[in-house]
Amino acid sequence: MVVGRYGFAVACVAIAVGLGLALSAYTGADLGRHPLSLAIAIAAWYAGVGPSVLSVLLATACYDYFFTLPLYEFNFTSENLPHLVIFTGWATLVAWFVGARRRIEEDLRRSRNVLQVEVDKRTQQARLLDQTHDSIIFRQLDGRITYWNRGAQELYGWRVDEAIGKRSHDLLRTVFPAPIEDIDAELLRAGVWEGELEHTRIGETKVIVASRWSLSRDDAGQPIVMETSNDITERKRQESEVRQLNQELAQRAADLDASNKELESFAYSVSHDLRAPLRHIAGYSELLRKQASSVLDDKSRRYMDTILEGSKRMGNLIDDLLTFSRIGRAEARMTTVSLDQLVHEVVAEIASETKGREIVWKIGPLPVCHGDRSMLKLVVANLVSNAVKFTRMREKAEIEIGCIDNGEDDVEVYVTDNGAGFDMQYAHKLFGVFQRLHRAEEFEGTGIGLATLQRIIHRHGGKVRAKGVVDQGARFCFSLPRQHTQRTGPQT
Repeated sequence: MVVGRYGFAVACVAIAVGLGLALSAYTGADLGRHPLSLAIAIAAWYAGVGPSVLSVLLATACYDYFFTLPLYEFNFTSENLPHLVIFTGWATLVAWFVGARRRIEEDLRRSRNVLQVEVDKRTQQARLLDQTHDSIIFRQLDGRITYWNRGAQELYGWRVDEAIGKRSHDLLRTVFPAPIEDIDAELLRAGVWEGELEHTRIGETKVIVASRWSLSRDDAGQPIVMETSNDITERKRQESEVRQLNQELAQRAADLDASNKELESFAYSVSHDLRAPLRHIAGYSELLRKQASSVLDDKSRRYMDTILEGSKRMGNLIDDLLTFSRIGRAEARMTTVSLDQLVHEVVAEIASETKGREIVWKIGPLPVCHGDRSMLKLVVANLVSNAVKFTRMREKAEIEIGCIDNGEDDVEVYVTDNGAGFDMQYAHKLFGVFQRLHRAEEFEGTGIGLATLQRIIHRHGGKVRAKGVVDQGARFCFSLPRQHTQRTGPQT
């Protein structure tokens, strides 16, 4: 590349010498210096400083050799020396001027390129800022708007020509969460500020935005603030509704808790208050039957038996109601409980009730769980007693107790029988207080046992469900938290 530029300078001088000789021969005048000056200018313009210096030296030598007397020899005499000095000075001046002009034009071209790149960059940035739906505003420290993108126009409604030059706080009627002086001080100190602001749109509607202010400087070194905002009006409205709903739910929960406590207290008090007159009724009825049995006819004795039976049933109702009330107030003593041991205890305790009956027990391996042992024993006793009671009409009763392990943190225990069953359309009544799906004449009971069972399981964080078919049996299931450190027997 360097050799090519110097070669170009030599070629320019050679062509200029030939052109000068031709002009001199044709006109008879000394015109050699003009083509040589042009050659120097061309070399300086296109080849640069080094080749232009070479062209000046070659042009001076050629001018002396071809165009000054005596011709075709180098002879520096007092007569031709002034011509050579003048030509050399002129050639140097031309080379310097052309080189300077070229440098100036190159600098201008570079400046224009840099400026064009900057303009393109700014244009691209403006285009990108306009493509976003976020509101972006550039403003001076005094609030005067210098840039307003399409997102700001969509959010607030004002066009660019309506917003530029206005003070943003006045245009948007901004409501600040703190004094503006404190916000500006924070912005100047940290270079950034974030917060929620309330603005007013062009139609006098309010909008809440999450705003971020960033402090920077423009090309002139003046401080400028970029404000980026996102509309959070709908989110704030939903948050307000959620807070209000949570307050209402908390109030309702508190009211419900208070009502439950009042109801439990009422049930406990009523149950205790009912015991004394009930004891009197049962006791004096029993005494009357013994004292007057000789003078009572069969119909009167039947009346006395009905009174005593009703007193006994009323006593059972009070006992179950007290148990149900205590479950809600009693403190659970959580410990490791072996359901396998618990089930065998319950089956042994009700053995006296099953004498003379053929019952096939199928008791599978049961897990070790975490809970209150006395409460869980009440659950198992309730389900097993129900299974025994509702299979009374079967010549051969079948009762199965086992568990289903789904590999989760809870295990599900089930009690299945082949007894009276129930209609699934009334299943929602099973766990209600005093709710019964069978007549008292068919099966005794108070209708509180399953409600107590459900309350116990819920206190342990579990669930209860039931499935049955009329005259084909029933299946009751409840879930309990697993005891991870121990297991008894294989899974079923």
